[in-house]
Amino acid sequence: MNLPDLPALYVRSRALPLTAAALTGIVLVAAWAADRLQDQPHFDHTARVPVLVLAPLLASAAIGASLHSHSDELDRTAVRPWWPRRLLHLLALTVLATGALALSVPGHPEEFGAPGMVRNVLGATGVTAASVALIGARLSWLPMTVYSGAVYLAAPRTPGGAAAVWAWPMQPGPQGAAWAVAVAAYVAGGALLVVRGARPEPA
Repeated sequence: MNLPDLPALYVRSRALPLTAAALTGIVLVAAWAADRLQDQPHFDHTARVPVLVLAPLLASAAIGASLHSHSDELDRTAVRPWWPRRLLHLLALTVLATGALALSVPGHPEEFGAPGMVRNVLGATGVTAASVALIGARLSWLPMTVYSGAVYLAAPRTPGGAAAVWAWPMQPGPQGAAWAVAVAAYVAGGALLVVRGARPEPA
C-alpha cells in the first residue's frame, strides 16, 4: 500500500463523508429551527434554547460514531502511533461543527447565540469523546443524551450561580463558569480519547 493511500483509507474506514453529511443536515435543521422559534408570537431569542441544547447533542453523537474503529487489533499493532490521527480527527470535526453551528444562530451573543452554541458543542463533544474511550463509539451518544435531558428538565430559569456549573448547556453565552466546565470537559475527554483510543467493541 502506498503512503498516499493511507489518509484516504482512514477517511473511508471512519465514514467521514457520511459524518460530514450528517453535520451538514444538523446545521441546516438548527438554522431553520432557531429562526422559526424566534419568529413565533410572544417569543424572543431565548426561545432558541432547545436548539442550543439539541443541535450540539446531535453533532457530538455524529462525531462520536465516526470514532468507531473496525480494526482495533491493527490500530494497536501499527508501526506508527495512532494518537496524532485521533487528535486531528477530533479537532477537525470539532472545528467544522462549532463553526457551522455558530453561524446557525446569529445575533444576541450575550444570550443564546453563537457563543453559547460554541460552548455547548465543545462540552458535548468532550463528554462524547470520553464516552468513546470508556464505553465505545456505538453507545457514546448515551451519557450526554441522558445528561442533557436531565439538565433541560431540572435547570432553573435564572442563569448563574451553582446552575452555571451543573446546568452549563442551559446557560446564556457569557457565563464564565459554564464555559470553564465545557472547555474542561472537551480537554479531558479529548485527551482520554487521544491517549486510549476507542474502546474495543464486539463485531
